[in-house]
Amino acid sequence: MISRLPTRCWLLVAALLMFLTTASSEAQSLTNFAAQVGPLNISMGNTAAGQPQDVDVGIKVLFAITLLTLAPSIILLVTCFTRIVIVLSFVRTALSLQGTPANQIIIGLALFMTYFIMEPVWANIQRDAIAPYEAKQITSKDALDQAAGHLRTFMLKQARAKDVELFASLAKIQPTSPDQLPLKVVIPGFIISELRTAFQMGFLLFVPFILIDLVVATVLMSMGMMMMPPMTISMPLKILLFVLVDGWSLVVQSLIRSFGM
Repeated sequence: MISRLPTRCWLLVAALLMFLTTASSEAQSLTNFAAQVGPLNISMGNTAAGQPQDVDVGIKVLFAITLLTLAPSIILLVTCFTRIVIVLSFVRTALSLQGTPANQIIIGLALFMTYFIMEPVWANIQRDAIAPYEAKQITSKDALDQAAGHLRTFMLKQARAKDVELFASLAKIQPTSPDQLPLKVVIPGFIISELRTAFQMGFLLFVPFILIDLVVATVLMSMGMMMMPPMTISMPLKILLFVLVDGWSLVVQSLIRSFGM
């Protein structure tokens, strides 16, 4: 056993030398390959004058991130979503229902109605802005101008002239044609008009339900049942009336027709 020990040691030393030799040769090969290939640079900007495509990719990524950040505000402010969601919230409040329908249902219905109403505008933007830009027939600035023009037309059709003139006067803009008005004037005027229209529709929705509350409270008081909350009886009557007249269908139909469809 003792006589075999030196032989094993020499075998281990030989194996170690072979491993070090192989590793050294591999490292030398990797070094030569790296010298031939050159440094690897990953950049979002322009690192050389002859590589404009890198700048284009970086701008596209930046624009996409910015668009995703502003998408909720765009949907809320420049479409019919604001009026729809406010009116649907008024319906739930007028029925004296705190959590039914849930907020997710109201927002979902408002989003689908927004898509239904805004679909002609999206189609025009796709035809005049997105498709020509993808075909490289127009520049990105022209595409944005075309898209903004269709949105401006929709907003001016729904906004009151008084509200748009208010922001035009505050911005000290000279009298000009509606299609030349900047979006910084059209968008706030459109938002104020949408809020006013939504509150008007909400008031009209409240009137019949307020009458039910008054009748129920008067009957309970005349019967001497002052300890019973009127809401206990009026809320089922409101729901029954709303179901009998097919209230959701009437509300949705009124909202769609209020946009001229």
